[in-house]
Amino acid sequence: MKHPGPFLGLLMAVLAFPVAVHAAPRASALGPQAVVAEASGGFVGTLALSPENGPAGTPVSVRGGGFLPGDTLDLVWRTVDGHWKVSDGSYNGRDFAPVGYRIASVTTDAVGSFAVSFTAPEDFGFEHDVVVQKGTRLLTQTAFNLDIAMTLSPASGPIGTPITVTVHGIGWRDLENSWMLVYDNGFTGWVSSVSTGGTAQFTIPATGATGTHVLRLVHGAFTFPYLNPEQNPQPDRARPRAEFTLTPGDAVLPPAPEAEVQASIRGLPAPGALKVTPAFSGIGKPVEVVAGALQPGKTYQLNWDTVTGNRVALNGWETRSSVVAQAMADANGRAAFGFTVPDDLGGAHAVWIDDGGKRREGSFWVTPTALPLDVAAGPAGTDFTIHLKGVGWSETANIYNMTYDNAYLGYACGFNSQGDVTIHLTASGDPGWHYVDLYPGIYKGAETRPDNFRIPQLTAPEDHPGEDLPVLHFAFEVTPPKTDP
Repeated sequence: MKHPGPFLGLLMAVLAFPVAVHAAPRASALGPQAVVAEASGGFVGTLALSPENGPAGTPVSVRGGGFLPGDTLDLVWRTVDGHWKVSDGSYNGRDFAPVGYRIASVTTDAVGSFAVSFTAPEDFGFEHDVVVQKGTRLLTQTAFNLDIAMTLSPASGPIGTPITVTVHGIGWRDLENSWMLVYDNGFTGWVSSVSTGGTAQFTIPATGATGTHVLRLVHGAFTFPYLNPEQNPQPDRARPRAEFTLTPGDAVLPPAPEAEVQASIRGLPAPGALKVTPAFSGIGKPVEVVAGALQPGKTYQLNWDTVTGNRVALNGWETRSSVVAQAMADANGRAAFGFTVPDDLGGAHAVWIDDGGKRREGSFWVTPTALPLDVAAGPAGTDFTIHLKGVGWSETANIYNMTYDNAYLGYACGFNSQGDVTIHLTASGDPGWHYVDLYPGIYKGAETRPDNFRIPQLTAPEDHPGEDLPVLHFAFEVTPPKTDP
């Protein structure tokens, strides 16, 4: 048995506070949340797991002994709940709060022993305390190590095939929480699971020549993959790998840019006093804002708030307003304002009217969108342009990070240009289709480790801090070089 130690690297004193029992996000796998108990009065009994490690889904046998006969005890799996810390346009890192889930309630036999089993859950990876407790008292504990694992679906297909990559058991501690995808020895981006409990899923296109392509997960706490982990303080971490077979066949192309629009937005601001329809869209789309209980016959102006500033010069940002519509209230005190979404920054914008010195607000969300490529085909060396609109202003929304054939190329910023991003590229590679993908990321923030800034966050659609942002996809066809007649 592992000697009882601090839960998840924290001091026992931090964990002494009780946690109310209630349904929890992982309750379906582990049961309801349990009291986070403390070892007051010394440790009692013994506990053993078989096996002591494995991926999610592993059957685990548990044997305990040395307890009071006929006693009812709780077997608890300890973990954390993760969330991103963002406020007022700034990125402040991530936070993990201790939590425990009841695996089973057991009753000891006549000699104070019990045997039970459970299935290793979908959860953050690496070490978890498994605890025997009675009420608020921890009796004893041991550990189960949840292994990290990666799978691909499908495992083969023609160029452009969307490969769904699923990673189970990403950790949350230092040296366990920042994993990078490497595709054919090219760095693609980083994989997060802060708000998804250790499980990540994302999609990349199959790129390269017909044959076998190797995908690997490599840890990297300082922006990029760390290539000799066997020689660092935690040398026994796995480096998952998987292979995709690129087969002959017609290329699978991404949707046209105009079809890559968000159908829903997580975390929209509260509607406010004004009714805004729709609640979100890209620039140039029509919007209606309705206000009631106004003075009949009075004309009102609808104002649009935006943010301006300069991060490079460290001047911060400020909010400015402009009039986008006006309308007269009818006999019932109702006014309807119509306007098209301004060519502006992405994210939330307040829309408001001045009602006798009182500001009455609603909210509209601008989503990032992409224009079609100006040139979609040509021989290697052809110049082409990617043009985005509605890129955001906050530290978590003001950049997009580019990959070309799953290899990281760089990032582009949209704050100083009020959401407009133009990227000039030169086509390269053998004749055939080549894929350009733009991923959200984090520009900067109050976090020193891990350093995941200014690189593609492959898991952004499910786990991006702050704004809910889309991944944008393009394909360019490199044609055979021109020959002289």
